[in-house]
Amino acid sequence: MASQTDINSIAAGIAPQGESINSNRRLFNFGERVAELAPQQSPFFVYLSKVAKKPTDDPVFKFMEQRHQWQRRNFNLGEAVDSAAYTAGTTLIDGDSSTDEVKIYVNYDRHGNIQSAEYKPEFLVAGQIVAIEDTTGSVRRFRVNATPSVGTSGAGQVQAVLKAEFAATCAFADDAKGAVIGSAWGEGDVDPDGWRDEMYDREGFCQIFKTAIPMFSGTALATRYRGKADEYKRVWQEKLMEHKMDLEQAMLFGVGSADESTAAPMRYSWGIIPYTESHGKVYNMAYASSGYDAFLDAMEDYFAPESGNSGNKLVLASRKVISYLNKLGGGSFLNNSVGASQYNLDVQNIKGAFGHQVTQVNTIFGNLHFVADPLLRGPWENHCVAVDMANVAYRPLKGNGVSRDTHIITNVQNNNVDGRKDMVMTEAGLEVSLPETHAVLKWS
Repeated sequence: MASQTDINSIAAGIAPQGESINSNRRLFNFGERVAELAPQQSPFFVYLSKVAKKPTDDPVFKFMEQRHQWQRRNFNLGEAVDSAAYTAGTTLIDGDSSTDEVKIYVNYDRHGNIQSAEYKPEFLVAGQIVAIEDTTGSVRRFRVNATPSVGTSGAGQVQAVLKAEFAATCAFADDAKGAVIGSAWGEGDVDPDGWRDEMYDREGFCQIFKTAIPMFSGTALATRYRGKADEYKRVWQEKLMEHKMDLEQAMLFGVGSADESTAAPMRYSWGIIPYTESHGKVYNMAYASSGYDAFLDAMEDYFAPESGNSGNKLVLASRKVISYLNKLGGGSFLNNSVGASQYNLDVQNIKGAFGHQVTQVNTIFGNLHFVADPLLRGPWENHCVAVDMANVAYRPLKGNGVSRDTHIITNVQNNNVDGRKDMVMTEAGLEVSLPETHAVLKWS
């Protein structure tokens, strides 16, 4: 059988096949006293376990994302249109006056994120009424005469025939803003063309976590220690915390992947921070200058309804960021935000649902609930991640009557050993959907 090796933090020597009696810790008629420190070490895993647990029956779990394009049916003209006199039914002519079709595009991707590139507005169909701002700032209304041609324009654009619903002389600038404002049809008219949003496929991975309780000899199990009499139970408690912290670390910082090419496939769960940095929103903030104005600019984009956002976010923040939010001195967030006006921002400390202290920041667009996460240190000491809890899930593997959620396997030592060794194991992963509803805020 394979040999078993354990590491003891007190490196006074490792006894064969497990722990021997630790003479430094035997009673010897000493008094009983022990001090413990148990801080709130894993807030993200606590929230996931309490409100976002969703088992999976496959270690590579697939899920679908649905985005509703009707939330963002705004567009831009792809070219300028010269001044002309319009009457009801007059066609909007494009800039070179050679065709009745005008170019139209949108400046956001399928996730609702604003982009510099152009994308085709596939939601435009015949019979819709659109409103377009002219060069004077007036809003002019047109009817889409026929479903736009997707294939005859440049990349990211369609060409549409628009007929005026007004009488006036006006011109339209390149990139003029427009939006769909409904549809209009005559009595007994034909059925319209239809369009639909596609659903998008994503996948996540269950990672196998193992934490061993070092093997104790039968003698060590039967010996009463000072401090805490049962040393095996004390170590058990520490190893359960270690296992929970491994889960918290992976759900925060892991990079998802799967190697299925070997006899023992290895899978890694995604963590919320790398996934959001790759697919969600990232904002750069400055400790010295990011007060209400800069913060609100970021929140205006982050809480944009076209991204499908809810109005409440759990924000896991480093202790450094939490400290900055709560300071009152010059250059602090509170001073920069509410020093000039009592009406700017509401920042208050409240008691969280699961025992955490929460700094609640209420903006006009939505609410941020800041919770200190002690694992955001080192490379992440200036980070916080805003999580839409409706779009994350803790996915333990569970199927065929077998649960691979956190469980204990006892007596994993060899059969001929006078001692005991146990193991804690979890097979689970993090599902992050609609990444545009999450954000990483980086402070500097």
